[in-house]
This record gives sequence, structure tokens and C-alpha cells, in this order.
Amino acid sequence: MGEVMAQEMIAASSLVKRFGEVTAVDNISFKVKKGEIFAFLGPNGAGKSTTIKMLTTLLQPTSGEITMDGFNVVHQQEQARKAFGIVFQDPSVDDELTAKENMWLHAVLYGVPRAEIDGRIEELLGLVELWDRRNSRVKTFSGGMKRRLEIARGLLHHPTILFLDEPTLGLDTQTRNLLWNYVKSLNKSQTMTIFFTTHYLEEAENIADNIAIIDHGKIIATGTASALMKQTKTKSLEAAYLKLTGKELRDEAASGTERLKLRYRARGGGFR
Repeated sequence: MGEVMAQEMIAASSLVKRFGEVTAVDNISFKVKKGEIFAFLGPNGAGKSTTIKMLTTLLQPTSGEITMDGFNVVHQQEQARKAFGIVFQDPSVDDELTAKENMWLHAVLYGVPRAEIDGRIEELLGLVELWDRRNSRVKTFSGGMKRRLEIARGLLHHPTILFLDEPTLGLDTQTRNLLWNYVKSLNKSQTMTIFFTTHYLEEAENIADNIAIIDHGKIIATGTASALMKQTKTKSLEAAYLKLTGKELRDEAASGTERLKLRYRARGGGFR
């Protein structure tokens, strides 16, 4: 197990992202090992979303390097994209299609061999307890059912890494617990690497093997939940997090970074 865990699945080195004069991500480095559950935490506007977009090939870094399962995400995008699945913060399934149709569409887009698609769909919808609803339109699903479908869809192409961006946002406690049970089962049975963000700090405390906290574009702390609590002389991850990032409210709709981006756009600036 030690040899397996030593393999780096995600590596970011000296990563920078600038939007004009605004530095959203400022020279960060971190590594995530195979089979690790890694929580990436930070206030609104801290640089979390920008970092995830770079990791998942949606944004090109200004400088620095990222590898995903050994593939450079800038120069080997196709191979890197096949290495991961992602569940976005905002729902991305098509409400007018059935669960099975959503799965088929994703399978075709990712080049899953046609002869294997039906078998994989049955296996994964069964895993998230949606096989009985495979022919129901997604618009009839609850928020929790949609999240479960998105996880199943993200696993169709057999990724080695799963990104979860605020996966339990807006879900009730029972559904949140059920979703994390699925994730932990995947992590254990397939040695799948999990990279997630959340504002529910008790989730990170209970689930993550390692944690990185980003604020104002810089990683300000890394380690296990217990190590971060020891470092800050606190008794919970939430207390440690607040001690590290402060208690000032961050405006989700117009965080510091977002306000600067808006000003840059207003001056006619473009983004790359």
C-alpha cells in the first residue's frame, strides 16, 4: 500500500494565474497521492475555482506546471482529461433527458467503446441507486438524485481521479451522508484519488486525508485536520480555518478577486 500511495496523481508546481493586473492564484504548489482524499478549502474569492479550472484544463495557467496522472494538462490535454471525472458546483446534467440518455451522451463524448456503454451505465446507476429511475427524465429528480447521477456520469470513462466542487451544496444531511458514503466506497474499492472543495468544514475534517487552505491566491496551510488544529491550537477544523483565514465575511457574488476581474473587464481587458 505504501508504494501505491507514493504515486503522485496530481502535482501543481509554482502555479500562477493572472487576469490582467489581477493575480487570482499566486505561486502555489501541492501534490496529491494515489488513493488520497484531498480537501481544497478557502473563502469565497480565495482562488479555489480558478485553481480547479486550471487543474481540469478549463483555464491555462499564466505560469507553472500541472500534471494529472503523469500527463501535463497544457501539453497533453486529451490524455489528462481522460484521467479525471468532475462533478461541478452547478448542476450540469440535461433536465430534458433521462438518466440513461445523460449517461449515453457523456459516454459518447468521452469515447467509451460502444460495446461497453450499456454495461457501465447499469453498473454505475446501480452503484448510486438510480437504476430503477434510468428512464425517468432528470427534471423529475431531487437535488440529491441529480448529484448522484453526476457522480455516476463522471465515472463512466473509468477515471483515476474524481474532482468534486461543492458536491453537497444545498443537500439535506441524509443526502450529504449518502453521497459521501458513495465517494468513500469508490476511494476504497478502486483506490480512486478524490479532490474536493466544500464550505461544510466538518466534511473535510471527517473525510479528508489531507487538506490545503488557500486565501488571497496563496496556500496558507496544508496538512491533516489534526495537524492544522495542533498548529492553530484549536479543537476543530472550523476553528482552525477561521483562525487562519479570519472571520471577515466574504461576498460570494462579488469577492475581492471577482470585483477586480469586473473592473478589468470594464476597462476593456480580455481574459486568456
